Amino acid sequence: MIFKETEIGGAFIVELQKHEDERGFFARGWCQKEFGDHGLATRISQVNISFNRHKHTLRGFHYQVQPHQEDKLLRCTQGAVCDVMIDLRPESPTYKRHIIVTLSGANHRMLQVPKGCANAFLTLEDDTEVTYLVSEFYAPAAERGVRWNDPAFAIRWPVAEPAVISDKDRSWPDYKG
Repeated sequence: MIFKETEIGGAFIVELQKHEDERGFFARGWCQKEFGDHGLATRISQVNISFNRHKHTLRGFHYQVQPHQEDKLLRCTQGAVCDVMIDLRPESPTYKRHIIVTLSGANHRMLQVPKGCANAFLTLEDDTEVTYLVSEFYAPAAERGVRWNDPAFAIRWPVAEPAVISDKDRSWPDYKG
């Protein structure tokens, strides 16, 4: 795997190191040792799959608070997403900054989202599927969110409005951090 550090500490774009031949390619998509060597979470408690029927479906921003904070490794296995991660760690030098990464079934990229960061994505194609490896179990009482268009973050999404979004994700209050 090829780990590319982003401007937000602990967040990496992870690319597959492909071994190709006439059959296609083989690559490692997870390795406890390699993630540990980069100081990243090596515990996986859940693997979540999000299937999205329609282009411009928005999911997020989601995160969990202590003691249930979670690291996530996201990969789009089918279709494509505009993935956005916001650093919500007040002690971080990149607090309230965000990164935008395109993940797709074609580019095979993954995004490592560290504890204390919120994540959301907007599908760019119909029938898009995203798989998440998550370090902690889902704890409903610890779930928090940020509204996709919260003015505190000025995120430039590729569309003015999502076509599909849950009431919960549409209704998160303004971030008070």
